[in-house]
Amino acid sequence: MANLDRTATVDEVCAALDRDGFSIVEGLLDPGEVAEKRADLLGVLRSTLTGRNDFEGFETRRIYALFAKTRAFDAPATHSLVLGVLDRVLGEYQLSAPQGIQIGPGETAQNLHRDDGVYPIARPHQELVVNTMWALDDFTEANGATHVVPGSHRWVEEVPGPKTVSLRAVMPAGSVMFFVGSVFHGGGANTTDRPRLGVILEYVAGWLRQQENQYLAVPPAVVRELPQRLQELLGYNVYGRLIGNWDGRHPLKALRG
Repeated sequence: MANLDRTATVDEVCAALDRDGFSIVEGLLDPGEVAEKRADLLGVLRSTLTGRNDFEGFETRRIYALFAKTRAFDAPATHSLVLGVLDRVLGEYQLSAPQGIQIGPGETAQNLHRDDGVYPIARPHQELVVNTMWALDDFTEANGATHVVPGSHRWVEEVPGPKTVSLRAVMPAGSVMFFVGSVFHGGGANTTDRPRLGVILEYVAGWLRQQENQYLAVPPAVVRELPQRLQELLGYNVYGRLIGNWDGRHPLKALRG
């Protein structure tokens, strides 16, 4: 389960996802890109409140409606490696719950969970969700690197217990962690005196409802200025020539007036 580097192929990432449920690729963002995106998000975080419950994290700040508030992740959202993996695993897909996540000092570990658990579909089933977690700080065992349970994406009835072995997704800034929605994972505790910043871009199969309503989250005036592929990923698309239509037509026609 060694980390891959920026030369990783779709085949290599998908092989790791199939085997372990997750894969880490280092160096997909260069140091300059990391610094630029980090500075942008820190500006947004100045007016972002901490979480309202244990799951959100009382010492964690989450940037919802991400694509309404920053342009920093327009390109990563449509990175060729990301889209190649999504094409292979999901086929047709859309953004579901993109968020900036800053885990603050003193935050406790999040409970282990599956991101596809919000959909009441019996297991086993095809993969419904693929996540990409982008590290804008080094993710370490001490500052809240994600816990992940390798192989748990193949579980049907089993759930994590006291003897469950989880790994920390340790990775340097600029890395991205791919993980499927059926793998058990959770944010780690931050026992340091500094926050840890990352961005999660969650994608879901095109025939399912998005977790965050992107039509309300991102104003149409903003969406109109985005590249077409990103517009489609925000939901202005049609699945199977019918699901998501507007007045019998493609929703991009409504967006463009």
